[in-house]
Amino acid sequence: MRCLYIFNRNGMCLHYHVWLRSLMTLSPQQDQKLMFGMLFSLNSFTAKIDPVSSGKENNPPCSFYSFRTNTYKLHFMETASGIKIILLTDPRIGDLREALMHIYSNIYVEYVVKNPLYSPGQPFRCELFNMALDHYVKTLQ
Repeated sequence: MRCLYIFNRNGMCLHYHVWLRSLMTLSPQQDQKLMFGMLFSLNSFTAKIDPVSSGKENNPPCSFYSFRTNTYKLHFMETASGIKIILLTDPRIGDLREALMHIYSNIYVEYVVKNPLYSPGQPFRCELFNMALDHYVKTLQ
């Protein structure tokens, strides 16, 4: 695993966690803005070229789950509430949709959403979340 981003529906980065980042050329804020912009563009693109739901009100637009380059693979999940979770990995890693759902349901919801001190939609720092995330990611490698 290389890094994880969690965005709210408005594009605010709620959490950014780095395990391995070989090239640090941008500030974290610039990196986060570029990542959200790319996701927004890819979602718009996939919705526009979807032959099934394009232009139909009752059909939800299609989305993408991952894409791969020669140096990394991006795994993506968006919840019904608009939370977006992105995981960057080695390009040889398989499908991580279940892992993203686990991170959301069993780690994010448990350690962040249920925390009475957390303000919804705001960036967070939670050591228990980081520890649970690190522990879970180790099981995937």
